[in-house]
Order: sequence, then structure tokens, then C-alpha cells
Amino acid sequence: MSIIIVGAGEVGFHIASRLSRENRDVVLIEKDENVIRRIADSLDVQIVHGSGSSPSILRKAGIDRSEILIAVTDSDEVNIVACITAESQTHVPTKIARLRDTEYEKLYSMKGKDGLNIDFVINPEKETVSNILNILDVPEAIYVHDFAKGNVRLVGFRIGEKLPITNRKLANIMKDYPDKKFHIAAISRRASTIVPSGKDVILPGDHVFFVSQPKYMPMLLKMIDKEKLKTKRVVIFGGGNIGFYLARLLEKRGISTKIIEQSEDRCNFLSEYLDSTVILHGDVTDEEILKEGGVKDADTFIGVSDDDEANILVSLFAKRMGAQRVMAKLNNLSYLQLVSTLGIDVVISPRVSAVSSILRFVRKGKVLSVSEIGFEDAEAIEIIAMETSDLVNKPLKDIKFPSGSLVATVVRGEEIIIPSGNTVIHPGDRVILFSLRSSIPKLEKVLTVKLEYF
Repeated sequence: MSIIIVGAGEVGFHIASRLSRENRDVVLIEKDENVIRRIADSLDVQIVHGSGSSPSILRKAGIDRSEILIAVTDSDEVNIVACITAESQTHVPTKIARLRDTEYEKLYSMKGKDGLNIDFVINPEKETVSNILNILDVPEAIYVHDFAKGNVRLVGFRIGEKLPITNRKLANIMKDYPDKKFHIAAISRRASTIVPSGKDVILPGDHVFFVSQPKYMPMLLKMIDKEKLKTKRVVIFGGGNIGFYLARLLEKRGISTKIIEQSEDRCNFLSEYLDSTVILHGDVTDEEILKEGGVKDADTFIGVSDDDEANILVSLFAKRMGAQRVMAKLNNLSYLQLVSTLGIDVVISPRVSAVSSILRFVRKGKVLSVSEIGFEDAEAIEIIAMETSDLVNKPLKDIKFPSGSLVATVVRGEEIIIPSGNTVIHPGDRVILFSLRSSIPKLEKVLTVKLEYF
């Protein structure tokens, strides 16, 4: 599979890096020579210098043999033209564009000759806001993602020392809950993720990922001693697009919201377009502005400025002042392991959100969604079971799954099944799987159509 990526900014670079580590055939188009010099030694991909909206540059990049075009420059117009050109030149099967302007998003949703002929649109900023809102819905969660149209929820928690599940094998834990209302699907420990078996033990400090139905969340919260609190007061550091979108949606939920922003011009914009949100202009390194913002009484403090270091430092300061839960947006994922040990509860990454959205077009099989978990070394994958794949019509215990992968949930119509070894998957079932990244190529062979089908 040949993949062309247009734009080597934060999102494009991260996508190229992620796919190249999977030995995908990736070509990266970038017009800025300074950017090319900076990334040339970091990526094992072919780099083409030029504009992705140029037909000749696209031909040079191999558009005639490409199966996916991903246009993620900072210019909506360039991304749109790149997709239109790819469609008109060779009819590339899948065209993905990063769009920020809401007018272009409306065009994307149109059908027929007035549409944009783009297969999928990503807006990392809006996806980041959606991720934050999902996490705010679950007290003390560090990660939340919904599958099967919201009927199945994946939620991660940091595990404390004195809990019924701490220092125990998973097999013994599940004996205490024979009704099988949840599945422990993954454990992140230090810098790696485990797709567990019954012999694995949950340790204090682990990040444990549960799969269950949303209606069973109160039971899970009680089991891991997470007090059920409703988010009522949120303080946001950073009034850029993410802070603005987030505040606007929090207003609709009736949540008391304050934004601390250092740019006076941006404060004026926020004051004009937000209704009940309190806008504070000031330097967040000044403790007084944090006190004025009521950080010590906040249910959640969220650092979403464009400065990673500032988000980390201010979030840590907010935690020390008394904020119950702190989140920090990070673009530089090299900080990920560091901040998890410093006391920041949740890390939000627009780049990870973008990659997760794109991976479903790269994965083999009938994939509905992909979500990266842990330290980017594991994935939750939602698929439709295909009639001629090795996944169907036999007990799970008889299927040769690669080490580091498992079936977490099966959705059959209105029925939600937490599987056992005797569970049989039927063609057309929605199946939610977990896999270490290293095991995905072998897992894809289980999910895809066998050659004899043709």
C-alpha cells in the first residue's frame, strides 16, 4: 500500500513517522526546505520537495500508484486542491484532508458535483475537544473512547494502592465478578503496555483500561474507589481554537468555565463570541491570576495553549494549588513518559487523535475505528467480522490469535457480549479488539478475507 502525505508539519510528521515504523510505503511532500532539512534524518520515508497541490509534484510522488492521499498542511485550500487533483488525475481510492474552516467542512458534507470528493476530513483541534469532553464525563478517568455507536466504552484509570483489584491476578479478580459486565483489556506500566492474560497482576500505579457498557460505569467507579463527582467548574489555560471550542461546548452543558489567556486581542475575541465564560487576561506564571481564576476550587484544570512546556508547568502548579484533576495538551510526545510520573492526570495529544482517525483507513479488514492507547504502543480496533475471515464461526479458543492481542467485546444487534474462550463470532458482528502494535500485522491476517474467497 502506497501512501502520500502532503505537509510535514506536526500532524504530517507524526503520521509519517507512525506509518514508516510499520514499514509502510510512505512518500512525504513538503515545500519548505528548512523543514525538509530538519526531518530528513528522522524519517525513513521518501521526501519530495514541492507543493502538494501541484499536479507535477503529485506525479513525482507516485500518485498514479498511491492508494491513500493524506493532505495535512496548514492551508485548507492546499489540502482541498491536493485531493481534487488526486481524484482527477488517477482516482486515488482514499483521500483524507485536514480542514479547519467550518465553511469547507459544510462543503465536505455535501453530495454530488458541489462536494469536495474527499473521503474523510480530520480536524485535530475539534477531535481533541471531543476527547476532553469524553474524559470529563467519567470522574478521574485518564482515557475514554466510545465504540459501537456509544454502546461500548473503553475507559482508563490510574490504580491506587489499596483496592480490591490491586496486587491480584486478573483471573482471580474476574472470579469476584462472574456476571462479566466488564473486561480488563490492557495495562500500561512504566513505558509499555500489556495486553493481559489471566496470569497478569495489577500493580499500584498501573493505568488499567476497562471495556464495558456505559451503564456499568458506576459499578466500575465503585470497584476502583473513584468518587463519582459531576464536573461543575473548569479552568482552561489557553484561548486558542481548542480552548474556544471547548468553552463553547462547556457553556452548553451549563458548566462554570474560565479561560486564562495571555493575548489581549485574543481575550477580546473570546469575550465577543462566548456567553457565560469568564475571560481572564494575564500571565499564568503569576500566581495571582491563577487565584483569581479559582484554580484551587476547580474540578478540572486544562492546559491547551500552543506551548507544551507551559501546559506542563501550569498544570502542575494548578494541581499543587488544589485542582482535583489536571490535563495538559502536548504535541511533543517525547514528554509523554515524563509527565505521567510528575502528577499530571491526563495527557491530550492532537497528533495522536489525528493518527487514530487515519489508521482505520490503513488497517486491513473492515475497520470502523482505531484508537491508540497506552504509550502509543497498542491499539483498540473496532471491526465488522467478515464472512470469510478466520475470526468467525468457531470458538475464540480455537483461533490462533497472535501474542499480544485479544477480543474484548462482541456486539450482535442489541446484545453486548464480554467474550470467553467458547464465544463464537458471527459474520456481521461488531468486534472490538486490542493489540500491541508489534502484533498488528499478524492480527490483520486473521481479520481479512481469505484468498480462496475470490
